[in-house]
Amino acid sequence: MQKEIGWLLKEKYNNNPNKNFKKDIKRLEKGEPLDYVIGFTEFLGCKIDLSKHPLIPRKETEFWVATSIDEVKNSKIKNPKCLDIFSGSGCIGIAVLANVQNSLCDFADKEKNAIAQIKINLKKNFIKPKRYRVFEADVFKGKPAFTKSFGVAKYDFIFANPPYIPTTRKNKIQKSVLKYEPRKALFGGNDGMIFINKFLKDAKKHLAENGKIFMEFDSPQKNKIEKLIKKYKYQNYQFHRDQFGKWRWVIAS
Repeated sequence: MQKEIGWLLKEKYNNNPNKNFKKDIKRLEKGEPLDYVIGFTEFLGCKIDLSKHPLIPRKETEFWVATSIDEVKNSKIKNPKCLDIFSGSGCIGIAVLANVQNSLCDFADKEKNAIAQIKINLKKNFIKPKRYRVFEADVFKGKPAFTKSFGVAKYDFIFANPPYIPTTRKNKIQKSVLKYEPRKALFGGNDGMIFINKFLKDAKKHLAENGKIFMEFDSPQKNKIEKLIKKYKYQNYQFHRDQFGKWRWVIAS
């Protein structure tokens, strides 16, 4: 707790506590995540506001997104058209826009709070409006924007971090996560595969020729995901481990 209080003092109060500092300590003592109390977190050099309480970006996500951004850069596509789906805070798409010059990105989420949060974060990171669009969508069921992304029908890169925790594992999730973070962004049905299945079923339709999908998942789901990838006839795929050695994301095309 002392370490968290030290971070709070430094990051939120610039080592100059005021009358709200004690209130924030009480929030920490009750189990509220430090990032919510501070009000933001860092993600690949971007400042991600958390005022609407979206899912807090994880280090595992930051790890694979950094690798994926390198792939976008190395593709040498002049104006890569990207989609950040299940966007939440918008951290993935914003990191792409901030780190890949001339990239364009659509942001999609079905929660109104997330839509508001994405817009806040785009402004806080000084992303020019002509480079992005934000819209509500339940996976690929939403506004016609999915069929006319920046004047074309498909995306060069799709980034997905769907809700994938099995509801059967609720008892293994940290109490603070269950209490404070949005459950709709966490759980994907009994086996965690509901949104992964919906996404993989339709994502290929929105992928440009030679385009790639980057998707996060829970390590035990690897075999089920491989079966889905084959079922939906993706041509190529490769699974990757995170910085902790666990299977964490897949690239499919």
